[in-house]
This record gives sequence, structure tokens and C-alpha cells, in this order.
Amino acid sequence: MKITSAEFQCSSPRADMCPKTSLPEYAFIGRSNVGKSSLINMLTVRKKLALTSSTPGKTLLINHFLINQQWYLVDLPGYGYAQRGKREMDKLQNLIQHYVLDREQLTCLFVLIDIRHEPQRKDLDFLEFLGENGVPFAIVFTKADKLSKIQIGLKVKTYLQQLEESWEELPPHFVTSSTTGQGRDDLLDYIDTINQSL
Repeated sequence: MKITSAEFQCSSPRADMCPKTSLPEYAFIGRSNVGKSSLINMLTVRKKLALTSSTPGKTLLINHFLINQQWYLVDLPGYGYAQRGKREMDKLQNLIQHYVLDREQLTCLFVLIDIRHEPQRKDLDFLEFLGENGVPFAIVFTKADKLSKIQIGLKVKTYLQQLEESWEELPPHFVTSSTTGQGRDDLLDYIDTINQSL
């Protein structure tokens, strides 16, 4: 798929305030500082489409980007940022949960995982939650440029083995780097294949 246009559409504080359209939405979510904004900019080849920050947990809204006038790329707030107060954490969890469970336009949720780390309980619990609720999702390993090919293979294998302990069927997974562009074509082709089948 070739991206010919990518434009920021709106930021919404709640799922029920998102755009009233029937266009498919592909949302990106992950722990704070996993590289969501950088990945979105890499996919769209727009350096500042999604604003990146060195401060974890900056995205507090649901951000919609219209791609090729045909589908939306959605940037969701990061989860698991411990330095938030309980009230703000609950509010964010509520926002994410309502979008993920209630948004009919959500076509696939891409869960971003920093490939450098061992499987984290917060991520595994979130994947479990998605599976229990029948939410279509795929795993996107980020920051692959930080490791060698052998290390990447081992990390992915370890992660998938952990999932196999409780999953009958593994979700699709992609290995990406927003620095080198690795995985860009694979992700866009996957989205294109889904769009063609709608």
C-alpha cells in the first residue's frame, strides 16, 4: 500500500466523541514510551504527524489520522505509566476500555511491545483482556534496531512461547523499527489486505 495522504483529523477525550464515520480504524496502543508516535510517523512518512515526546505518557486523548481518505490510523493513550495518580489512571483505563470494546469502527488493534524487554505482566494481562472480549489485534514489536537479528529472533520466540501457554492460536505479529523503517511494508500490506476484504 502506498500512503498518498495522511492528515490529523481530531483529538477526542472520550470514545463516544470520536468521528461519526463508517471508515475502518486501525488503532495503536502500548505501554508508555513504547514508540507509538514514532511508528505512526514512520508508517506515514510524516516526521511530525504524531507528536513524539521524551516524557512517557503524554498522549491523553484518542487521536485520529485520516489516511488516503479511506481509513483511520488511531493513536491511543499509553497504559501502565506508574507516575500517574490513581484517579487519572482510572480515567485513562476507562477511555481505552470504552474505545476498544465499544468502537464499532475498530478493525484491528495493534499492541506495541518493546522488543528489548522480557514479557511484562501488564502487556500479557492486556492481551488476555483483548482475547476474552474477542477484540481483533496484532502484536507489533518495536525498537528492533536496538538488537541484532539473532537477539530479535530469540526475543520474539520467548514472547510467543509465553503466549502459547494460554493461547490456542497466536495473533499475527510484526517486528518494526521506526529508525530504519523495518516492518513498514509488512504492516501496511496487512492493513491493505484487511481493507480489501471489508
